[in-house]
Amino acid sequence: MKHLRLIKQVQNYRSIAQASTRNFSQLNDSAENFRLSELFVKQYDPKVTGKGPVQFGFNGVGELAYRRSYSRVREVDGQQEDWHQTVERVVNGVFTVMVRHSNENNIKVDSHEQQKLARKMYEKIYNFKFLPPGRGLWAMGTNITEKKGLYAALNNCAFVSTKSDDVDGFIKSFTFLMDSSMMGVGVGFDTKGALLHKHRFYLPKDETIRIVIDDTREGWVRSLEQQLNSYLRPGQKKVVFDYSQIRPPGIPLKTFGGTSSGPEPLVQMHKYIDELAARFQNQVISTRQIVDIMNIIGKCVVAGNIRRVAEIALGEAEDSEFINLKNYKLNPDRMEYGWVSNNSIYAKLGMNYKEVAESIYKNGEPGLCWLENMQQYSRMGDPKDNRDHLAAGGNPCLEQTLESYEMCCLVETFPHNHNSYEEFEETLKLAFMYAKAVTLGLPHWDETAKVMARNRRIGCSMSGIAQFIGTRGVHELVNWCDQGYSYLKKYDSYLSKELFKIPESIKITSIKPSGTVSLLAGATPGVHFPLSANYIRRVRLGKSSHLIQPLLQAGYHIEDDQMDKQHTSVVEIPVSLGDNIRTLKEATMWEQLQVASLLQKHWADNQVSCTVTFDPEKGEDASQIEKALDYFQYQLKGISFLPKTKDVYPQMPYEEITKEEYHSKMQNIHQLRLDRSKDENFLKFIQTEQVISDPQPENYCDADKCKI
Repeated sequence: MKHLRLIKQVQNYRSIAQASTRNFSQLNDSAENFRLSELFVKQYDPKVTGKGPVQFGFNGVGELAYRRSYSRVREVDGQQEDWHQTVERVVNGVFTVMVRHSNENNIKVDSHEQQKLARKMYEKIYNFKFLPPGRGLWAMGTNITEKKGLYAALNNCAFVSTKSDDVDGFIKSFTFLMDSSMMGVGVGFDTKGALLHKHRFYLPKDETIRIVIDDTREGWVRSLEQQLNSYLRPGQKKVVFDYSQIRPPGIPLKTFGGTSSGPEPLVQMHKYIDELAARFQNQVISTRQIVDIMNIIGKCVVAGNIRRVAEIALGEAEDSEFINLKNYKLNPDRMEYGWVSNNSIYAKLGMNYKEVAESIYKNGEPGLCWLENMQQYSRMGDPKDNRDHLAAGGNPCLEQTLESYEMCCLVETFPHNHNSYEEFEETLKLAFMYAKAVTLGLPHWDETAKVMARNRRIGCSMSGIAQFIGTRGVHELVNWCDQGYSYLKKYDSYLSKELFKIPESIKITSIKPSGTVSLLAGATPGVHFPLSANYIRRVRLGKSSHLIQPLLQAGYHIEDDQMDKQHTSVVEIPVSLGDNIRTLKEATMWEQLQVASLLQKHWADNQVSCTVTFDPEKGEDASQIEKALDYFQYQLKGISFLPKTKDVYPQMPYEEITKEEYHSKMQNIHQLRLDRSKDENFLKFIQTEQVISDPQPENYCDADKCKI
């Protein structure tokens, strides 16, 4: 009976997704759409209230990140959003998802209470108490979800296992990664398909079949499926692709932003796979070939203008072929695409870490993933519960335990931006509601919809932890974590049973690495310590960007990008984190591990994403890494390491400066005004340059780079 109810539930969500493809203008007029009152939103419109600018973080870095990545073009007037309008779109979008779910499932709701909750959520987001992930800031409440029903675009990350005896299932793991990556979802994958010794490359027949590729995301993914079919089944015709329907380079991409690349990246992907299949024909597919294909797909997606790709390859600890994948002396041909994924091992409790530690010390890889801990524990400080016994891996930054084909949504809170635990608890409630509501819109993959309908996994995260510890101390952090986690468990029970009528979430908390989203709020990313208390943050912008002019007017130093003087400018923004924060200069490898362990014990029932920076000059060498892994294998679920390096190229993203240098630079900087509505000269500049366009979002877990 439980299985039948689950099937019916998935079917219900399918009907919601189908309904969402109706004409968008009709949806706007329907009772299914939630809207905050216009009068309420006007209270936050600076043009109406005359209030000062929004308090973005880090002296303009936060607003610059917002304008570059999340301020979309409004359909009603063709202008790019200001912050109060982005928040309005997001809140309307998430409550619309909730309204449609209630209507579809005949759940009675108090519309007055919904308005109250929506207003509170608006206030919390507007004031940077919590933020949706970059995916949510960019896609929620847009045609991507409301018209196309692509709810997968709201999720940060996914995992897929290649372990399938069936050829269809094996091929599907590759097409799932490509489809998800093209929607901005970061994907982890394993190499277990190689352990089956089942699949091999066959030489197709001389006879050919001509296939015209549709100029759609689905068309590109389908071409991969057709190509792999021709090689993984005996006696197939050789596929010859026709790329004539694919739009030329430079055409705007309406759904996911950016511009088209033309067919060349897809041509190259097919070429690489052809060569791979020919090279290893009639051989059983190995670890290397699985990772090669996944990386080749990732390179295609990057070149296809979907901005970035995040992949993590998880291999066996004893698999020397896997360990040496990025040894380009042994595998020089992999340099073309081997960079696409971070490679981590399934570490086993009690294993000998000597060889792994030496590899980390030399190359910064592999990372480690303790699947036993992920499957058996929620928080590591709680007793074993085996709740995740079906888990198979994790996402590219490894803050989420995941089953195969499972996706997850993250949401980020900023405890440092709160005056009391009671205020923070109210924020947790609304942040949790956002993430849980995202699980109401199930993705278009049947396997994904099924596992997500059952698990409802989310990751309620924290950033600014280094700032919190600096001002309030470790003891207060532990108290807020324990109280907050206990509260969320109870709230999940209420929200799931009473309001949504869905299962409680299998796991609810994590620490994501963050990046762009934490910049908006002026928070240090996730669990990580900053490089310095005072630094220059460099941001790269295209020379035609409409953000250049107001930055110059505010007094920021802008210069040519030394690597691309013709097209790119570099903006230098001074930042100060104050005097009460520990930096990577002070925080040893052991202290970083201890903070990660503390949060894995008291907060994260999924994982803590942490890249530990070690300093060889302090004696933190391979032997120290080996000892650390020995101790912390019983306290963590995943970890990676990165050697501390000095400036290795000009115009680094971060440059340490002194407190005096910071104050000196700030004397030349005035209030940054990126509100286009009040600057006539700027409006003329925009109209002349015709640069109004949707931004390209920051993808995945919002980290600049997922090291693990």
